[in-house]
This record gives sequence, structure tokens and C-alpha cells, in this order.
Amino acid sequence: MVQRIDVTAADGVRLAAWEFADPSKGRGEPERTSGVLLLHGLMGRASHWTSTARWLAERHRTVALDQRGHGRSDKPADGPFTREAYVADAEAVIEKLGLAPVTLVGHSMGALTAWQVAAKRPDLVRALIICDMRASALGAASQREWEDWFRAWPAPFATLADVRKWFGEEDPWVERPTPARGEFFAEVMAERPDGWRPVFSRRQMLTSRETWVHDAHWEELAQVQCPTLVVRGLDGELGRAEAQEMVRVLPRGQYAEVTDAGHLVHYDRPDAWRAAIEPFLNGVLTP
Repeated sequence: MVQRIDVTAADGVRLAAWEFADPSKGRGEPERTSGVLLLHGLMGRASHWTSTARWLAERHRTVALDQRGHGRSDKPADGPFTREAYVADAEAVIEKLGLAPVTLVGHSMGALTAWQVAAKRPDLVRALIICDMRASALGAASQREWEDWFRAWPAPFATLADVRKWFGEEDPWVERPTPARGEFFAEVMAERPDGWRPVFSRRQMLTSRETWVHDAHWEELAQVQCPTLVVRGLDGELGRAEAQEMVRVLPRGQYAEVTDAGHLVHYDRPDAWRAAIEPFLNGVLTP
């Protein structure tokens, strides 16, 4: 069972949060007291966490957030889509939904938001999982590549099958398109009069990315005091050497990797992802 909860951010942006509950839990069951907040990456949406959220909800209060500009949350024409805005949104959701002390699980950009929240507000965060996000700067060349990639999309797509085929088989901008990647992008498309288009603005995605790709984020990482697990896909964007350096910099860092997974670790290999993170969660969330 999934319930939508609207949360108003500090600047008035309406955020759609989704609380997952285990329908097998009846009255008289122990109350789930530990909160988990799931933060998707750039272009993602809360529904990408469904597999993870379902098993987490068996034991913990589990909420996934459509971040501003994504999913069913507001997409203000003029933003802001700054780092500060994303961090403030996560803080608002944690506080207004009473999730603290929360375990933050973030993928890619959502992981960056998660560790920046943990660094800024240690009083709100119990534990942290960072999934395939680099702490080093990506640079201007990376931003230009994304601009070119967005322009290369053959949008609008005539059908969802075309979406799955292009992103999962044909996209020339990635080394290894996979069916899971095709499904990932099918979830962020909506039907318009002229065909299927993304539910987000590619311009807004570039604006959001512009606010963090030019900077390194090691300083905030070192300020995270809670137990933290750094997870990478063996074929993902976070290299092993950098991931292990992140673990070294973190005061209470741990490391895990998932084989046969790319950047979309939790989506590519949901069972292996669970096996990688569940022991950590059991350790930090067991009363």
C-alpha cells in the first residue's frame, strides 16, 4: 500500500512524498518507529524505489520523495534548483513527517543531497547509504556532454516500447544500455498529444546539475558523523578507488559493491542491492 503525502517546502514548492506500508501488518502489530527516507537521483522519481521500499516497509516507516522538478512534485519555471533547495526540501520532509532520526538512502544526486543533510543536520540523521555518487568534481566537460546527450534524445517517442528500446538498447551515449535502463526511463515518461515525453524539463535538469558538477564535495562528506555505507555498481560511475577513499574520509564509513550492476544499482540488481545494504541496516536500525 502506498499513500501520497504532500509536503510544502520552505519556499512554498509542493513536494509529493510517498509512504509505503506493508499491507500484511494488521492492528496490534508493533509500531514501526525507525524512519527511512529514499532520495532518487537526477531524472528519477520515487517509484524507482518501489522494490526497495516494499521490503523496508516490513520493518521500518519508509517514505520516498519526488524531489522538486521530478515526478509529481512541483516544477517551478524559475526554480530554484540549487543544492540548498534540495537539502532544505529533504529537511522539511524529515521534520514535517516526523521521520527523525532518519536513515537516508540516496542514489546519485539524491545521495549527494543525503550526505549534505547529514553534514548540516546531524540531529536529524541516524544513518546514511550513498549509492553510486562521486565526491570529486565532474567539471565543465561533463556538463557539456549532458547537454549534447539531451539534444540527442529522439523525443517525442511514438510509444513506450520506443522509449525502452532507445534507452535500453540503442543509446549511443552509454557503453552498456540494458533492459533495466530502458524500464527506468519508461517510468519517467508521460503521454502527450505528440507522443511520449519526460515528466521533467531537461532544461531544469541541466540547471540542477550545474549547481554541483563543478565542485568537489569532500568537505561535507568528512563532516558526516553517522554510520555510512558507500555502495557502488561494479560497472557504475563511482570508481572503486574513489569509493574507498570516500569510506576513508567518512568517520564511520563502510563499503559495499554490487557486481553486474551499472549506475542504476538498486534498479539493475534489486536482489543483490538488498543483500549489500540489509546487513548494514540491520546493524544501525536494530533497537
